Amino acid sequence: MIKLFQLKLSKARVITYCLFLFSITVYSQYSNEYKSYSSQYPNSRKVRLNQEIIITIKVSKGQLDIKQEVVEEDLYLNESATYSSKSTLKFSSFFELEKIKASSFSFVKGKYKEFEVENFIEKDDLGQSFYDDTKALSFIYPNLKKGSKSRLQYSQKIKNPRFISPFYFGDYFPILNNKVTIIIDKGISIKFKEFNTGKETIRFSKEEKRKKVIYTWELKNKNKYEFEEDSPNYKNTLPHIIPIITSYKANGETQTVLGEVSDLYNWYYSLVKNVNRDAPSKELVSLVNKITLHKKNDLEKVKAIYYWTQKNIKYIAFEYALGGFIPRESNDVFRKKYGDCKDNSSILFKMLEIAGIKGNLTWIGTRSIPYTYKEVPTPLVDNHMILSYENKGKTYFLDATGRYVKFGMPTSFIQGKEALVSYGSSFKIKKVPVIQSKENAIIDTTFLKLVDNNVLGRSKTTISGYPKSDYFHDLEDVNTNAKLKDFYNKKLIKGNNKFLINDIKETNKYNYDADFFVNYSFIIDSYFRQLGDELYINLNLNKELSKFKTDKKRKNEIEVDYKRSYSFYTVLEIPANFKIDYLPENISVASDLMNCNINYQVKENQVIYTQTIELNFLTLNLKEQKEVNAQIKKIEKTYKEIIVLKKM
Repeated sequence: MIKLFQLKLSKARVITYCLFLFSITVYSQYSNEYKSYSSQYPNSRKVRLNQEIIITIKVSKGQLDIKQEVVEEDLYLNESATYSSKSTLKFSSFFELEKIKASSFSFVKGKYKEFEVENFIEKDDLGQSFYDDTKALSFIYPNLKKGSKSRLQYSQKIKNPRFISPFYFGDYFPILNNKVTIIIDKGISIKFKEFNTGKETIRFSKEEKRKKVIYTWELKNKNKYEFEEDSPNYKNTLPHIIPIITSYKANGETQTVLGEVSDLYNWYYSLVKNVNRDAPSKELVSLVNKITLHKKNDLEKVKAIYYWTQKNIKYIAFEYALGGFIPRESNDVFRKKYGDCKDNSSILFKMLEIAGIKGNLTWIGTRSIPYTYKEVPTPLVDNHMILSYENKGKTYFLDATGRYVKFGMPTSFIQGKEALVSYGSSFKIKKVPVIQSKENAIIDTTFLKLVDNNVLGRSKTTISGYPKSDYFHDLEDVNTNAKLKDFYNKKLIKGNNKFLINDIKETNKYNYDADFFVNYSFIIDSYFRQLGDELYINLNLNKELSKFKTDKKRKNEIEVDYKRSYSFYTVLEIPANFKIDYLPENISVASDLMNCNINYQVKENQVIYTQTIELNFLTLNLKEQKEVNAQIKKIEKTYKEIIVLKKM
């Protein structure tokens, strides 16, 4: 018995020893570098060991010669390395790719072995566009796996000095060393705009050597940028610097590039001033005359032309080199019936001109761009073109790409942004208004009856502003009755998931000016409870506010498309032989960011419930999120309240 026990113990020791040796062998497959960083960054898929950018700017043959060299070295910390094997580098007519070398490194027998990429495949990068001149160079890192490294080296020629890119000190993974060097001739004037760098310990130096000036920035050990849904664009958070070449000396003269808003505008205007010089086609003139016939004034004519453009010119991004900045001829856009934002603005401009009305081409950045024109007077400040129209001291911002947007409202993604408005050789910067919450309203009126074990109801929902545009966009893909019911069952849900719509009537569908009405009847199975002589029901059918509560662990600001308001008016018919036994207390919360009121009232044989909500924000920082969450928490307690009816 003792010998048998000793034998079993020996076997156990052997197995344990073998497992120990196996674990050592497996762990030794990884470098000490990997062991250190995988422990230091357990939640990261990779760490960037080194990121270095060198930009050289010199004057050659009277022109600026700009070269950018990039080195990126990564260490992969988990099995997702395999999915990172395929990589793509993009370039275009403005950023000409000159040299590229890519390698992966596998840790074999105590050292890294290099595997150089041999095949690079170039193709057009269509992306979301119908066509542009962006090229994609695709390649695969060989044998990339957990513990592997990669190195990418490439150089580009920047062919337009206005398009020097920002350099960022951060990404969605940790960066151990990030260094940027800019080397310029002394005859070149340059300035740098810094964003979100206040909390960073970036080492900066400036050195002069002979006829060169060398600027260097270096940041060590930058943690990864935490991505969260509904956050503002990363440009609002990541530390970065934008270089701006203001002027340079060539052949004894000073050439202006950028630096002031006027410099940017003068370049923009040089690209558009000769557009639409040709006479409009007879068909276009005839169309304008037809759609403006019987219109009482210029404002009505502009509205008619604007709506026609929204409905009939399909938005398709179509860019090639400076085609990304120059609108196409209105006759061409009219013939093809599609175009990008510049093309929509071009035909809108020409159609107003045919009607004897002056429009103004306007450049603007969407809300994804956080800069003002004064801060960054370069093409980085905007990415969109619209048309402005002025009438009796009011400016109308006409974005024909914004399908279903009511005349007088800007598209939601340019609210609050600066607009660079052209007046020929001069310009003005105007601020696009932010549409207030009451303009973006969902108003619901509901009447309820308790029949058998079900709640039967009929409702009228009124939708206006940006929510109406959202509904119309979604409804374009709803082409059967079954899909329509399914759509509204999800959008208009009340009470619980047993909510089911019976019939639907839509009024003013796809109408740009009028409110959109949806009338429907519905049933909610087993929504209320009856115990003995008492009946319990929760009239908080719409707990809309809960959707706007943010996670208390959130690390970034949150952004919404627009301010909005809700109004829910619900009337419950008290069943025969029942009376009110308990009615919840009314509640009201209010701040600059949010208002909510819930009220109960008994009138004859009815309980009248009202809930009003106003959300007066486009973004919420962390402090504001806590404030709004605290308000929502109070309302959510009320959302659980029920009324009690007792049999008489």
